[in-house]
Amino acid sequence: MEINKVELKPATRFVAPTGTYLISCGEEGDNIITVSAATLTCITPPMVGIAISLQRYSYSLIKDIGEFVLNVPDVSLLKAVDQCGMLSGKDIDKFDTTGLTPVKSSVVKPPMIAECPINIECRVRHRIELGSHDWFIAEIIAVKVREDFVSKDGKLNAHLLKPIVTIFGKYLSVGSKLVEHGHSQHTK
Repeated sequence: MEINKVELKPATRFVAPTGTYLISCGEEGDNIITVSAATLTCITPPMVGIAISLQRYSYSLIKDIGEFVLNVPDVSLLKAVDQCGMLSGKDIDKFDTTGLTPVKSSVVKPPMIAECPINIECRVRHRIELGSHDWFIAEIIAVKVREDFVSKDGKLNAHLLKPIVTIFGKYLSVGSKLVEHGHSQHTK
């Protein structure tokens, strides 16, 4: 089979889509950074990884304190998500500028963001130096979910969440459900 493809310069933008998150960091909620370089890294214990540029104000806050909150925004917070990615916490108070509300976390020092439907409190276990970014691998130590996103049997009503993803420099939302995870094991 013949396939016509064009070779392009290696870049991370081809790894898409990626979830888009608001990371709150600092002792008193000193900053919020928008991160699309985040992923699940381990199931037991539950861990996530985020990549932060060494030049970002949030980098030293996370490195020094060793904790952060991965806040999952929905599309209603798109303007704040973009502002937190474009403005520097060195120059402004992002909570004040965006109108987001810091709320005391249950375990970690950085606050949760009240408007985000899901807040994941994390404690850094490993930092890997990569180049322009360091990879922070953090254990999930507490999760808070807005009450209306949880069913009576304690499961996440994922269909209610309208998360933001980044693909090729654009923000999109996740569309409709295709099938249940594991469906291929039940089809002939």
